[in-house]
Amino acid sequence: MRDAVIVEAVRTPIGKGKPSGSLAHVHPVQLLAHTLRTLVERSGVDPALIDDVIGGTVDQVGEQAMNTTRYAVLAAGFPDSVPATTVDRQCGSSQQAVHFAAQGVMSGAYDLVVACGVESMSRVPMWSNVPAGQDPFGPGVAERYPEGLVPQGVSAELIAAKWSLTRARMDEFAVASHRKAAAAWRAGLFDAETAPLDGVSRDECVRPDSTPEILAGLRPAYHDPVFAERFPQIEWNVTAGNASPLNDGASAVLITSGETAARLGLRPLARLHSFAVTGSDPLLMLTGVIPATEKVLRRAGLTLDDIDLFEVNEAFASVVLAWQQATGADLGKVNVHGGAIALGHPLGASGTRLTTTLVHAMRERGARYALQTMCEAGGLANAMILEGV
Repeated sequence: MRDAVIVEAVRTPIGKGKPSGSLAHVHPVQLLAHTLRTLVERSGVDPALIDDVIGGTVDQVGEQAMNTTRYAVLAAGFPDSVPATTVDRQCGSSQQAVHFAAQGVMSGAYDLVVACGVESMSRVPMWSNVPAGQDPFGPGVAERYPEGLVPQGVSAELIAAKWSLTRARMDEFAVASHRKAAAAWRAGLFDAETAPLDGVSRDECVRPDSTPEILAGLRPAYHDPVFAERFPQIEWNVTAGNASPLNDGASAVLITSGETAARLGLRPLARLHSFAVTGSDPLLMLTGVIPATEKVLRRAGLTLDDIDLFEVNEAFASVVLAWQQATGADLGKVNVHGGAIALGHPLGASGTRLTTTLVHAMRERGARYALQTMCEAGGLANAMILEGV
């Protein structure tokens, strides 16, 4: 079986996902097209050679409907012979796109493929794809879970309660994310991965002056008297400060085989080593990163100590901290340039955004192995291991 390598990785700066956000004026197709265009420009590849473009988008409705990835390919100026598809594994959609793309290269189905993602939460708000009064789950799920499932924010609270994570601990983690992101920007560590757009060149949500004292003043974001009665163990410590914001952004990575990279004169950034995807309890929902990490390490024949860098999506501080407690990972190796709490979480774009940040951090730090994992709605998680080349 052939190998699969990443030869280029780019992302837009990440804007606030509200009408006043720095990228709210940009149509999501244009956001993604910008990263695709930049990807081929920086790599120097002829886009006509691309066998497929696999993109992640979560709310596939309105301006993100009708196979957004295909229209981004056309808007980017690629030949109309370049195909595209859009996938949805919730927050891990574009990480799943990376898995599919790499597996296609390794199997021989592709020679050159793009994995990417986009989400414009200012223009297509979260849950836009579920009209008011509609049930996306159906009677079978209701029968299996008669007490009902819960929103992600309540799941994050349940995780905090189960792992005894205090408000102070989660706020401290969030502040550290902002400080790491700000330091990375000051040091120019994001310059190689970002593609400025319409005068926007920095991530909009990074708050370098954030402090635990400031975050301590925020109200609980998900308190609900019905859930409070159902789950008396919840202390309601999840806030807008220790959770990821709503965002706009796009990202893309170019994947090929080592042999094709050599033939085309492309420099690999990292080799895609191993993959795993798992299901977990849909009530806790966001804990799948724990078994996914165990599964991908087992498949790779590696241990936690072999991993030099981790990217664990900061959907909520409680998710990463619970993962760390369960795995014993060194937090000093986790999200070393900041995570989604600071940089932002444009749902469908976040998987390849994490990958983009990770491969550049690997090269900057000389890492041999890195692990990326993401929690996803419905009790799902993706994990993959990258190897330095």
